[in-house]
Amino acid sequence: MPAVVLHSAVVETIAQDIVDGILPVGEILRLDGIQSTFDISRTVAREVMRSLEAAGLVVARRRVGLVVQPQNAWSLLDPRVIGWRLKGPKREEQLDSLTQLRTAIEPMAAGAAARDAQDAQRERLVALAEELARLGAAGDLESFLDVDIAYHSLLLEASGNELFSALQDVFAETLRGRTHGGLMPRFPRPEAISAHLDVAHLVHGRDGGGAHDAMAAMMGELRGDLFGA
Repeated sequence: MPAVVLHSAVVETIAQDIVDGILPVGEILRLDGIQSTFDISRTVAREVMRSLEAAGLVVARRRVGLVVQPQNAWSLLDPRVIGWRLKGPKREEQLDSLTQLRTAIEPMAAGAAARDAQDAQRERLVALAEELARLGAAGDLESFLDVDIAYHSLLLEASGNELFSALQDVFAETLRGRTHGGLMPRFPRPEAISAHLDVAHLVHGRDGGGAHDAMAAMMGELRGDLFGA
């Protein structure tokens, strides 16, 4: 098996154990232990260690090893960490936090996009919304997910705010987690499809206030669907 594949598989296994609490805070992992447990080379084990450190899940201490860190030390906006948490026992708690983040950011991004988006971005957003309507009616969830990610990513990018745009991977992982976690109906609600179309047309028509409010309504309906809020 290629070293890159081995590295990824081992990182996924250890990281998921940490997020799930199987490896508790304060647990010590050692390089030779990782090497022998997973039957990998020392070079690959070091790469695993660096990946876990980069995610904030462990910290290396000299003469001790890798010490598992509490949640508040994790890189919580790292898409990998989000993905692991969405597979863990506190999936709903993580999804709720991410949905709150989207609720705070996306209406502002929609309003900004209505004011500042390029013409090509406005046209593309409408086209993506129309594609969502087609795929939703067909019940093609995986293709729907891909287009939904493209739609929301474009909205963040079109806002012209580099910090909003930097959240594209975070929100994409959130959408993946909802779909792959079985929280997305095979046929999306017509109201959700209409909301995407409304936002796209308001952005296209340069209606900043309308786009903001339509996206806020979309996020409110999403929270209701997920949590009954």
